[in-house]
Amino acid sequence: MLIDGVFSGGGIKDFALIGAYQVLEEKGFRFHRLAGTSAGAILAGFIAAGFSGKEIERLLDEQDFTIFLDPRNTFLPFPIMKWLFLYWRMGLYRGKALEDWLTEKLASKGIYSFGDLPDGSLKLIASDITNGKMLVLPDDLERYGISGRTFPIARAIRMSCGIPFFFEPVKLNVGFGESLIVDGGVLSNFPIWLFDEPNGKKQRPVIGLKISRGNHETPVHIIKNSLNLFEALFSTMQNAHDSRYISRKHEKNIIFIPVEDTKTTDFDLSNDTKIALMEQGRKSTDKFLKTWSPLSIQTSGQSVY
Repeated sequence: MLIDGVFSGGGIKDFALIGAYQVLEEKGFRFHRLAGTSAGAILAGFIAAGFSGKEIERLLDEQDFTIFLDPRNTFLPFPIMKWLFLYWRMGLYRGKALEDWLTEKLASKGIYSFGDLPDGSLKLIASDITNGKMLVLPDDLERYGISGRTFPIARAIRMSCGIPFFFEPVKLNVGFGESLIVDGGVLSNFPIWLFDEPNGKKQRPVIGLKISRGNHETPVHIIKNSLNLFEALFSTMQNAHDSRYISRKHEKNIIFIPVEDTKTTDFDLSNDTKIALMEQGRKSTDKFLKTWSPLSIQTSGQSVY
């Protein structure tokens, strides 16, 4: 069955989405179009490039994620300099190691730029904080005088994953100046709206895979210091727009995967926790598929399934 898929952000917690994807794959579902934000953009990009669920599990299982924490070189002790980098560079880590890794893995499938994929098959969300705009990549790159077809997918994913103050913003140098691009989750962490058709009719079912906190409720934030304040602000920005948008019409097509007690930036995640997250994704997807029954959609007189 051909479907469209939307993957939410969630940082390290998105290991749960891998388990969910594996179940969908085992049940015979194939993605025609994919969309994602932040860590969800990584998964969407890998699937679009042709990675199977097992391949994604293997390449992530083999990866030491702490390598992605790449501070800029300095002769002074990092504990001192990190606050200066945070002030001047607007991020503790460069994010280059992440982009280089993405480039290498995508290249193993012969995928480099959006032009290597079918038109419209992959859409990623990022945030232009210079101009106060949400970016849908590669579509919106034309507004910056940049060719979407030749733009590297690894760079687009890196843009979508740019957690504010954690990774340095990506700079887009364009004719009218410089734009700073950060995590798409600032404006839409779960862009299920991307595949809504203007006439209300869909060419195929859209399934969303979303990290949640049980019962899909927004958690109450305990704010006692500046770090708690930032975490609460970022969490609110991530969820406010999408929570308001998700209606009962969309809810029935969303796999909500409850994940507790795992931080978005817990890059030294234990192997046991990775396995537990993927298993949670598998269980949630199995439960979802027991009650989900998509309607057969007709196009040009024939079913798309």
